[in-house]
Amino acid sequence: MSYGIKEDYKRWYSPTLGKEMEMFVYGHFGTPVVVFPTTMGRFFEPRDFKLIDSAAHAINNGKAKVFCVDSIDKHSWYNKSVHPAIRVKNHILYDKFIEEEVVDALRHDYGIQKVALAGASFGAYHAANFAFKHPEKVSHLFCMSGSYDIRTFLNGYYDSNVYFNNPVDYLPGSENPELRNMKIILGYGEWDICKDATLQLSAILNQKGIDHWLDERKWAKHDWPLWRMMFPHYLSTL
Repeated sequence: MSYGIKEDYKRWYSPTLGKEMEMFVYGHFGTPVVVFPTTMGRFFEPRDFKLIDSAAHAINNGKAKVFCVDSIDKHSWYNKSVHPAIRVKNHILYDKFIEEEVVDALRHDYGIQKVALAGASFGAYHAANFAFKHPEKVSHLFCMSGSYDIRTFLNGYYDSNVYFNNPVDYLPGSENPELRNMKIILGYGEWDICKDATLQLSAILNQKGIDHWLDERKWAKHDWPLWRMMFPHYLSTL
C-alpha cells in the first residue's frame, strides 16, 4: 500500500457459506466501515482501484478502519446457471454471512452497537439492502452510484424472498424507527448510468420523511474516479 496505510489480510472458513472467505482490513483504529465490492468484485478491488489510497487521510488519522469484504455475486444474482429462486436464496446466505460473521463480529470486537457501510455500483446495492434490513446495526450508509431494484436479474421470477431483498419494494412499508437514526448519503454523477435509480431511492426516503444527503457530482460518470472523490468526503462525515 502507498501512503503508509496499514493492511491486514484475513481468511477464514465461513460456516454460513461453506467456503473460504477473504477480507482486507485497512487502518489501526476508528469507526468500522464495511466496504462491498462492485459487480462480482473481490475483496482486493478497493485496493487495486485506489479507493483505499483516496481515503488515506481518514484511515491513517483514525477516523475510519476499513473492512473490504468479498462477494458471492457469481453464485447469487449473476448465476444464470441456476433457477432465480436459488439465486435469491444464495444471496440470503450472503446476507446472513455479512450479519453474523462480519458486522456482528465487529460490533462484538469493538463493543459498539452499529457499524458504517459503503459501496459503489452493485456494492451500493449490497450496502443499502443490508442497512435497510438491519438498521439497528448500521450507523452510516454511503452509497455511490447504486441501483436498488434487483428484479432485472431474475427473469420475471418473484417471491417473498425477492421482495425482502429488493429495497424499492420493501422500504416504503418498513416502519423500523432505527431507519431515522442512520446517516445516509446517496451519491451519483451527473452522467451516471445509475442516476435515475439513485433519484428513485431518494424519493422513497423523502416520502418516508427519512433525512439523507443526495449528492450529485457534476460532469462525472459511473466509474472509479468519481468514487475516489466521494469516498474520502463521505468518511469525513463520520
